[in-house]
Amino acid sequence: MPPAILSFPKSAPRPLAEDAVRLTGATKGFGQKTLFEGLALTIRRGEFVALLGASGSGKTTLLRVLLGLDSLDAGSGEVTAPRAAVFQEPRLVPSQRVWRNVLMGVPRARQSRRLALDALSEVGLGASADAWPVTLSGGEAQRVALARALVLEPALLLLDEPFAALDALTRLKMQDLVRRLCDRHTPGTLLVTHDVDEAVRLADRVLVLRDRRITLDATVGEAREGSTPAGARLRAQLYSELGVDTFVPGAADHAPHAPGGAQA
Repeated sequence: MPPAILSFPKSAPRPLAEDAVRLTGATKGFGQKTLFEGLALTIRRGEFVALLGASGSGKTTLLRVLLGLDSLDAGSGEVTAPRAAVFQEPRLVPSQRVWRNVLMGVPRARQSRRLALDALSEVGLGASADAWPVTLSGGEAQRVALARALVLEPALLLLDEPFAALDALTRLKMQDLVRRLCDRHTPGTLLVTHDVDEAVRLADRVLVLRDRRITLDATVGEAREGSTPAGARLRAQLYSELGVDTFVPGAADHAPHAPGGAQA
């Protein structure tokens, strides 16, 4: 197997028109299990891409590769800098006040309370700068994690199921906030998720990782509106590609149904 060559340049953010991620022939496995093989992926600056797949399909491993925490077994490509990530858990430091948590990844020469306050204001938490992390709700803690990522002005933003632990209403509010801030800051964004509706609601493109490769690369466009025929068709296609063949397109809630009419 040829060696993997993955470049992580430390240059300033690229112009909007260029790629944030470019992979060719990417292959990664653990032991006897190959998670993905010969994978090609391009994410442009300003583009929001969602990645769907079953548990264990390699979604988070691919995100870790792009973040530089794991290496490829084979393949080549380039991942731009700077990069930032938001994970399922906010990972705040409990002994540091909120504003200091925001600055955790910022070079010391750039650190200032003003910078942290500006980032917190963007996520609606300007008044909580001096709070301790333990006093925050789950949604507020994730907002701090988002501020900590965006204060770096990343050219690539990686999101690993950041809304999974939130209640339904908070999740919707966070989705709207993330999309709005990504439109403002224009990073290339990769969202790893299990949620088809979340992927379609947020992304410009939705990918499905299955059987060690990307088996579907769908542009969302007007399908973002779930009540439209295009929205129902795209959701049906995504559920089918994920192996949920009993999805009923046109159902009021666009959810998969189990045989016999019971909700899955």
